[in-house]
Amino acid sequence: MQEFKPVKEGKVREIYDIGENLVIVATDRISCFDVILNNKIEKKGTVLTQLSKFWFEMTKDILPNHMISVDVNDMPEFFRKEEFDGNSMLCRKLKIFPVECIVRGYITGSGWASYKENGTVCGIRLPEGLKESDKLPQPIYTPSTKAEIGEHDENISFEQSVEYLEARFPGKGREYAEKLRDYTLMLYKKCAEYALARGIIIADTKFEFGLDEEGNIVLADEMLTPDSSRFWPVEGYEPGHGQPSFDKQFARDWLKANPDNNGTLPQDVLEKTIGKYLQGYELLTGKPLE
Repeated sequence: MQEFKPVKEGKVREIYDIGENLVIVATDRISCFDVILNNKIEKKGTVLTQLSKFWFEMTKDILPNHMISVDVNDMPEFFRKEEFDGNSMLCRKLKIFPVECIVRGYITGSGWASYKENGTVCGIRLPEGLKESDKLPQPIYTPSTKAEIGEHDENISFEQSVEYLEARFPGKGREYAEKLRDYTLMLYKKCAEYALARGIIIADTKFEFGLDEEGNIVLADEMLTPDSSRFWPVEGYEPGHGQPSFDKQFARDWLKANPDNNGTLPQDVLEKTIGKYLQGYELLTGKPLE
């Protein structure tokens, strides 16, 4: 049996090159504030992979995506074991655009901090008088550069994204920047509307795109997971303060409250965190995780 080692390891995911295609594995690792914690959260990787599959299937009418299969029987023998079952995705190889395509439908997090300071988010001026967690009049596209592990992504304006892409794809910078923006907003609008009807507000999220061999833009990476998005419950939503969320908020809050931590979460925080992931998955897909 041929052995495989990851060719790239992110904070949470591992990428294996199997020749013509890739296998992307979502591990049960958890990262907060760009730091990988010592704990693992059982089933988290499966939630991320299966939720991405759900959204990829729902949005293939907007543009193609890189998913081929999440069945380990479609992958080399090395992956046909329990540690890869459910949390692995066989994907097409793409040339990835070096831009995180972020869309914000509500004002929160770093966007709220920036708005309080000068009334803008990533250079986009917003109406006066917004409260924390308010829905924006229209979703806004706020791209960032993609940083290497250990470095921070840098927010850039749309025009800067044109220049950034032009330097890497001469003659195509504006075309690609506009397409990435338009696809990002189309995907967000369709999925946010769907989620809202199922009791979840998608406050913001990020997408990644790449080019296939024919030069088509293809949706890549993960899609609308609790790791790449802020999911809030519709029930109890109230602007004017932060919102509870279906993600690692319990972990983030505990780390903030315990700054002298050694990167290890207590068991009850782990259980609350995976509980939120599973609850979000079930609300969105209409079925419990298998």
